[in-house]
Amino acid sequence: MVSDQRSQSKTVCVIGAGPSGLVAARELRRELHKVVVMEQSHDIGGQWLYSSDTRDEVPLARYFSTDSVVVPRVHSSVYASLRLTSPREIMGYTDFPFATKKGRDMRRFPGHRELFLYLKDFCEWFGLRELIRFDTKVEYVGMADNGCRIGEDLKWVVRSRAVAAPDATVVEEIFDAVVVATGHYTQPRLPKIKGMDSWRRRQIHSHTYRVPIPFRDEVVVIVGNSLSGQDISMELVEVAKQVHLSSKTLDVTEGLSRVISKHKTLHLHPQIDRLCDDGRVVFVDGSCVEADTIIYCTGYSYSFPFLDAQGIITVDDDRVGPLYEHTFPPSLAPSLSFIGIPRKLIGFPFFEAQAKWVAQLLSGKKTLPSYEDMMVSIKEYYHSRDAAGIPQHYTHDIANFEYCDRYCDLAGFPRLEQWRKDLCISALENAAANLETYRDLHDDAEVLQKAMRSAHFTQIIETDL
Repeated sequence: MVSDQRSQSKTVCVIGAGPSGLVAARELRRELHKVVVMEQSHDIGGQWLYSSDTRDEVPLARYFSTDSVVVPRVHSSVYASLRLTSPREIMGYTDFPFATKKGRDMRRFPGHRELFLYLKDFCEWFGLRELIRFDTKVEYVGMADNGCRIGEDLKWVVRSRAVAAPDATVVEEIFDAVVVATGHYTQPRLPKIKGMDSWRRRQIHSHTYRVPIPFRDEVVVIVGNSLSGQDISMELVEVAKQVHLSSKTLDVTEGLSRVISKHKTLHLHPQIDRLCDDGRVVFVDGSCVEADTIIYCTGYSYSFPFLDAQGIITVDDDRVGPLYEHTFPPSLAPSLSFIGIPRKLIGFPFFEAQAKWVAQLLSGKKTLPSYEDMMVSIKEYYHSRDAAGIPQHYTHDIANFEYCDRYCDLAGFPRLEQWRKDLCISALENAAANLETYRDLHDDAEVLQKAMRSAHFTQIIETDL
């Protein structure tokens, strides 16, 4: 919906300088808003700012002994060998292609550092670094005047402090709007397994996995057949004594089946039934192994420990809500927004669409539906997911190009090009068939040629930024 209102400049706090926060800053500044980005790390990148520091290995007992949120000290969950699961051609923002550069990782499925360098290029090209306060931790975000002026006059209190100085004075500022762009791959999500809180051997979440060496000659149980579970299993099988992959279903892809048949020390099991004090891991089919380490590759939860929205926004079994189009809480929109909540989509272009929408809503160029209409839309979405039998913690898993197209229409942003969709599907199919080799063996030459002939890829920047 387009508004006739004159463009308005707002003061906006963006929390996080990862992929969603950076593009938010760019779009907000394009709309002439005054932007401050607060980033707790020493550099941009979010998840893609790799840290080899594993001192953040949070004992799982801390999760069991408290009802409060245990916040990991290290933000990134990236492990040393991680490579992208999507080809670089589809990963970049729409007007800044993720191009190859001489002297860097030129593979189509590069390692994590190459994506970090791409984000640095993006940041430098658009002059975003001047907007960012590094080593700044946001401790509190809440409505000014206790939210008495909800509506056009709503203001936000943001309190922050220097990370390097825990005793430093807390800085309090007032903003017209806040954009939460903190990502969703940091707070470990753990299963509930009998005996888990008293099992005496090593238990970690994949958040703190970095390299395989610490697991040499061990018997390792990996819980979760996700992409990270598969990657870590294939890496550990080269050094561990045995690797046991526990999955909700034994109906695995052809690619994983090939990997298991190739390695005699890699075994597939159903879910875990219980953990025993003597080190045994007992599976629901009655089989068991005595393990040295359990690695939980069980995903991540949404967490906003700094946000005080007076109960208007909740996180219930990973459903952040109510959020209109996964972005706006209806009663606080557009002064509070979330960028980067959706999962299982082509992230960077989608986050770009979100950022453009937020920026133009704040400037008055666009308007949202009424509160009542937004709430109806949210309830209809929840009902459709429930009717389809989709668990609540998958509320923000999109995996739907039609939804992405409809969202782009709402935001006034060009729809995702067909070649991006085709390359995405091709990568998923190749991974399912050839798990170990799909990143280096490509069967999408025709689609790739279309991508390289697109308007954006004829404007690739060759100069180092």
